[in-house]
Amino acid sequence: ALLVAVLDRDPDIQVIGQAANGAEAVRLVASLKPDVVTMDVHMPVMDGFEATKQIMVVQPTPIVIVSSSSSQREVELSLHAMRAGALTAVGKPDDPASPEFAAQCAQFASIVKAMAGVKVVRRWAQVPLSSRAARAERSAPAAAVRLVAIAASTGGPAALQQVLAGLSGGYPAPLLVVQHVAVGFTSGLVDWLNGSCDLRVKVAEEGEPLQPRSVYLAPDNQHLGVDNAARVALASAPPINGFRPSATWLFESAARVYGTSLVSVILTGMGADGVEGLKAVKLAGGRVLAQDEASSVVYGMPAEAVRAGVVDHELPIGEIAARLMDLTAGQEVKNASAHPRR
Repeated sequence: ALLVAVLDRDPDIQVIGQAANGAEAVRLVASLKPDVVTMDVHMPVMDGFEATKQIMVVQPTPIVIVSSSSSQREVELSLHAMRAGALTAVGKPDDPASPEFAAQCAQFASIVKAMAGVKVVRRWAQVPLSSRAARAERSAPAAAVRLVAIAASTGGPAALQQVLAGLSGGYPAPLLVVQHVAVGFTSGLVDWLNGSCDLRVKVAEEGEPLQPRSVYLAPDNQHLGVDNAARVALASAPPINGFRPSATWLFESAARVYGTSLVSVILTGMGADGVEGLKAVKLAGGRVLAQDEASSVVYGMPAEAVRAGVVDHELPIGEIAARLMDLTAGQEVKNASAHPRR
């Protein structure tokens, strides 16, 4: 009832149906064909994860998961729902008496409207990289890869999971990740990723040295970067184009320190966060990979990077891990803190 009241306040939104449980949600989506669905994760009869899976088969529709970040179980279900096809997860608004309530309601309505225009996909095609294409990608020698920087937004958790799952546990370079998620979801995302890949995934901590086989996610409301000694550098500087953490901050910081030994990856997401940072990567001699349109849930950030002319290779999500493995083929596992620009 609270969410209906919040949405009804916006003149651009009309609530055309309410479901008491996940099974009813699947039936109503098939009959009403809404532009967007807001979905709780804990419901009787059928939870939000199962309902999302069925909706993406019966009537593929943009789905916004509404979840409490204070519950580890809810965060886990939300992430599974995003892997099943939900676009994003947002936190439940506070009590109406909270001073943050009005701002949270405005943000919630804004996200719902933005997601309503997204073209959704049932699943990502797994197209194997041909040997001819692989030979073409490896035709020119390049500097050893000492760091991989990845950024993603809408649709990113599932894309990120697929990339990390495709990397071996002996991957020789550390990975820094900016993933735009609702506040409170980062630790749950880390746990979820740890359970689905052979790498060590953690929330980045100020000053810790970067290690191979490790993935460092930006904490809530902090920019993620790296210092000259190849250690994590966090910052509470103002948001960049509304984002903190910002992909542009990450890419610019990594480019300054790692130069030609940096590979940056931009995945599915709305907007243009990261594009200015990728310009710095190219100027420093680094390499840039982008997720292609066909496999992106939202072809926004990758499209802007392609349009800016800073992308070296545009690949389906199923080929990005293989490309990263190719770029580090033959490299020994070393401490990443030693001579990052070498």
